[in-house]
Amino acid sequence: MATINGITGNQFTPGEGEYNDHRYQYALSSFQDDNRIAPGLIVYPANKYEIALTLKYAKSQKIAVAIRTGGHQYCGASSTIAPNIQLDLSQTFKNPKEDLVYIEKDSNAFVRTSVSWPLGEFADFLGSHKAFVPHGQCINVHLGGHVQTGGYGQLGRSFGLLGDHVLSLEIVDHAGNFKEVTRESDPELFHAVLGGSPGNLAVITHFTIKVYRDQDYPGSRGLKALYWYSPETLKRLLDILAEMSDNEESPRNYDYCVSVLSESFPILDLFHEDLDEKMKKEHPEIYGKDSLPFFPRTIVVYAQWVPFAETDVCDMDWFDRIEKGSIFSPVKEQPMSELSKGWLFRNIREFDHPFVKSTHMTNSKTLVADGWAEWMTGRIDAIVTPEANRCFLSAQLQNFGGKYSKFVTNANNGTSYSWRDSTVCATLDCFYEDGYKETAEEWHRVNEEEGIGPNGIFSKQDRRVLWGSFGEYDLDKVWNCYFDDRAKYDRLVKARSKADPDGVLTPNTFCVARKKHHFF
Repeated sequence: MATINGITGNQFTPGEGEYNDHRYQYALSSFQDDNRIAPGLIVYPANKYEIALTLKYAKSQKIAVAIRTGGHQYCGASSTIAPNIQLDLSQTFKNPKEDLVYIEKDSNAFVRTSVSWPLGEFADFLGSHKAFVPHGQCINVHLGGHVQTGGYGQLGRSFGLLGDHVLSLEIVDHAGNFKEVTRESDPELFHAVLGGSPGNLAVITHFTIKVYRDQDYPGSRGLKALYWYSPETLKRLLDILAEMSDNEESPRNYDYCVSVLSESFPILDLFHEDLDEKMKKEHPEIYGKDSLPFFPRTIVVYAQWVPFAETDVCDMDWFDRIEKGSIFSPVKEQPMSELSKGWLFRNIREFDHPFVKSTHMTNSKTLVADGWAEWMTGRIDAIVTPEANRCFLSAQLQNFGGKYSKFVTNANNGTSYSWRDSTVCATLDCFYEDGYKETAEEWHRVNEEEGIGPNGIFSKQDRRVLWGSFGEYDLDKVWNCYFDDRAKYDRLVKARSKADPDGVLTPNTFCVARKKHHFF
């Protein structure tokens, strides 16, 4: 395929030596044979004018453009196949003086940022200004896809989603025009971009968000606790989560997340250097001759409290109950910007293997009565304990519910993020060695069969999230798994049809439908 005249940034075509390096993204390990990640041309635009040029070229050729800022999409939906084009923005807008700006006005704080920054650099920038905002935990996820799919993270109950804080979006539309979109100027497009069909309504270049100042939340504290894995410990920690989730009166001040990790996970990437020194002294058996650790199965808990009023008092018994039995669990009073950075996963990938992933939400308020913690413990134990199965788990179970939770109360704020009445989010990602895919798929099948559906122990409804998509790759066939109801989906279809009339932003099937046919 020919390159595009006028593009000063790099371009790569199939057959070139560096093409495979540049088409790579997180999902490639699991979808190499699915013909999803093989664009006819990869373009690194140098600026917004080259984005517009690429879109105009694609439209003239009747092909589509897939937009990528970081390439972390689990199903490969931020890529495409030939003759379509991959537009990679990961390096386009990274001028620290222009593309990441902090503003304070009348005791309020704001940030204008580009989509090209990874979360790690974004969090460092906020920390340098003693500011914070809710965001996810994967250090190399870039802001473009992250904000469009919500920006779920550890501060979900206390502050909501990253996308809840967006005030304006700067975009290049399907025709190459530059626009600023707000709730007031174009409520339908604003609604659709934030939660609707990521990358399929416009090319976002920058956005402006409200952020928070450390000084306004004195006394915040957090706990990152490490445990050797055992079913008994996991059950106890999940009981705490279930009780908290079932309690509608649970104060907004508290956030809680339980992770389970199979052996060989690089645990030190989740903690600071002080853990390495402690483990060398107390558990030298996990260190090899090269002084590198090989961690057994572990549980990691993230717990946080933040004050919202001078009268708020932290329940230290809550922290004490959580850290019981942990091998590393300092409860620290820290500014929120430092806590937020501390929740980041510093490793880019959990395990260097293909995966079978799933993420579900539930609105259940009867998890305790339904025996969910015991069932979930049993399902996790079934995959992490047998060493012969050569499967590796990365699980994350987090509370979002309660009538005071900002995840819940931010519903109907002009965005289209779905399932805002949910109480828990459960991610169960099973990585596998060659020859063990069927083991991972069978484990996943039982989880779905027993946990999801009218008689499901976890959720009576199949509720999925766009950032953790899995399974069926034609979004229109499973719209009811990702969106609240038909009315919302039809509203998004209407917005898609207007924003992408010729299909130039429809590079694959994982898109909200349009009324017209796609190019691919």
